[in-house]
Amino acid sequence: MELRFDGEVIHWRGPAPYHFVRVPDGEAAALRAASALVSYGWGVIPVAATLGGTRWTTSLFPREGGYLVPVKDAVRRAEDVRLGDTVTVTLTVDA
Repeated sequence: MELRFDGEVIHWRGPAPYHFVRVPDGEAAALRAASALVSYGWGVIPVAATLGGTRWTTSLFPREGGYLVPVKDAVRRAEDVRLGDTVTVTLTVDA
């Protein structure tokens, strides 16, 4: 399954501060439908993510009925992405 969407880069001040992009509701629904096949542990979903020319592996975090895509600092630096920017993210899920 491949999903492509635009989203704003946000900061979460949880115990491990990180930058994320929220998966829109429509795409989150598709992920929920496939989650039983691909999820491990507490609902996280392993994906390959692409932002600009940078591709990395990560796991989507379930949050408030949807999912968050963690965006590593190395990715933000490579793509010159800042907090509040709207970016296009592609997710590949092996379902």
